[in-house]
Amino acid sequence: MNLIKKTILPVFLATIWISISEFVRNEFLLKSFWTKHYKDLGLTFPSEPANGAVWGIWSLFFAVGIFIVAKKFSLIQTTFLSWFVAFVMMWLVIGNLGVFPYGILLYAIPLSILESFIATLIIKKTN
Repeated sequence: MNLIKKTILPVFLATIWISISEFVRNEFLLKSFWTKHYKDLGLTFPSEPANGAVWGIWSLFFAVGIFIVAKKFSLIQTTFLSWFVAFVMMWLVIGNLGVFPYGILLYAIPLSILESFIATLIIKKTN
């Protein structure tokens, strides 16, 4: 029972939060940036259910990473270390591939920091 309360529940709740945050940000707030950028590249922005499933897995892995980091660092340290590893590194990679619309950073940076902070807070408070 302790395993569920101290490990599975925090990771599960953080995964749910991350998934919702990613969905709202990328499907409602920033989708026009993505679709226009991909159209300008001659591509179609991938938004099939399989892509959503992969983002669900990414959300779980991000939550697990936060859970591990949170054991050693404070709330703020965990937030920014996790944010850097998950988002900044991802943006570097997709920017290098030429499929990142840099115009979203004005919105994506504060929203992704907020996402990381709340996920870390969930883990810290439920652990």
